[in-house]
Amino acid sequence: MSGDHQHADVSNTPVSRLWGALGLTGGFMLAEVVGGILTGSLALISDAMHMLTDAAALAIALVAIHVGRRPSDLLRTYGYARFEILAAAFNALLLLAVAFYILYEAWQRLSLPQEIQSGGMLLIAVIGLIVNLISMRLLTSHKDESLNVRGAYLEVWSDMLGSVAVIAGAAIIWFTGWQWVDSLLAVGIGFMVFPRTWVLLKACVNILLEGVPPGMRLADVHAAITTVPGAASVHDLHLWAITQSQPSLTAHVVLAEDADGETVRRAIEQRLRDEFDLHHTTLQMERESCAPSEHIH
Repeated sequence: MSGDHQHADVSNTPVSRLWGALGLTGGFMLAEVVGGILTGSLALISDAMHMLTDAAALAIALVAIHVGRRPSDLLRTYGYARFEILAAAFNALLLLAVAFYILYEAWQRLSLPQEIQSGGMLLIAVIGLIVNLISMRLLTSHKDESLNVRGAYLEVWSDMLGSVAVIAGAAIIWFTGWQWVDSLLAVGIGFMVFPRTWVLLKACVNILLEGVPPGMRLADVHAAITTVPGAASVHDLHLWAITQSQPSLTAHVVLAEDADGETVRRAIEQRLRDEFDLHHTTLQMERESCAPSEHIH
């Protein structure tokens, strides 16, 4: 068995930056709700709903950091790192629900457009864009290290695009008086979130189902093990991830005749580290295969 046993993706996440992004997002969300009501803009309200899910994502990330850093115990030998994945999956489902609600409201308004105060709508959208850009800046450097931070970043990113769309819509309404543009923008904001949310949810489900981590092929790992001198075959090979940045592997390796088990084990672990960045491996060395036939799981 080898590797670092720190299983959490969140261990190096900058808490101060998350708190800063949460303060900016949550504060402006309230301002945008008030502004949407006062101006009559569904696009602003839909953007505020996105802001709400942004704030929820950031709050969940902070909770996940706190829980994920708890040490392992007799009941949870891997600790609580998986809580981050559960939180990210919940966040993705929440965002999908909000998007469907916005689409429904926009459809209702398309048949009965409301009077929009485009000047106030434009001002609030510009402020929202600035807030989103600052929040994105705070999260950018760590978005690839944690699914939860990645989820928060994706929501802020999608909301930034929403702010740009609202600015454009406010300008169009200002110059043309086309009130229906507001509802059309709300539909666009709702639709643009689906692809990114689906990618995040798919990644979470893959981890929860113990799927092979992205970027790895089980056949390649199998071949790398069997080409190590002294390894005759491998079976009961499993490759999964505790969290996004913590892939793990277990396997039974059948030794070639006269091969030294400890030498072969160390050579396999070194190859897995060098070729696949796998640092958490558990290898059972066997003189005879305990499996009916060699196979890959």
